[in-house]
Amino acid sequence: MQGRMAPRLVGFLSESELEFFELFCTVDKVGVRKALKALVRPIRDIADAIQRQDVKLLTTLPGIGPATAEQMVATLRRKVTKFALMKPASDGVAPVASPVADQVVEDAYQALLTVGHGPGEARSLLDKALASGTGFKSSEDLLLAIYQQRS
Repeated sequence: MQGRMAPRLVGFLSESELEFFELFCTVDKVGVRKALKALVRPIRDIADAIQRQDVKLLTTLPGIGPATAEQMVATLRRKVTKFALMKPASDGVAPVASPVADQVVEDAYQALLTVGHGPGEARSLLDKALASGTGFKSSEDLLLAIYQQRS
C-alpha cells in the first residue's frame, strides 16, 4: 500500500443510489474516491447525460475529463435507463426507481427509439407510463400502456 488510507463513511438515500454508485465505479479509471467526488449532481441527471451521450455535461463533474467521460458513456449507456427514469426527489423524500424490471424498461426504450421517437420523447412517454405505478411484466405491456395513454 502506498500513501495514507483515509476511511470514508458514505451513505445513500436509497438502494437505487447505492446501485448507481456501484455501477459508476465499474468504469475504468473511476474508483470509489473519484466517484465520490464526481457525484455532485442528482443521480437522475448523471444517468440521463450518460444515456444521451452528453460528454460535455459529464466533463463538468469534478475529476471527470473527456477520456473518462467517453469511457463512461461506452461502458454504462445501456445500463442506466432505470436511473435516468427515476422520479426526482421532492420534499426530502429519496428518489425511487421504478418497480418495473430493468430489462423491461430498457427494451421498451429501445423499441420507442426504433419506431422513430427521439430519446427525450421516449423518456417522457416511459415516465408517464411508469408514473401510474403499474408493475409491467413485459416490454409489450409497457408499450401497450404508453400507446393507450396517447389515444
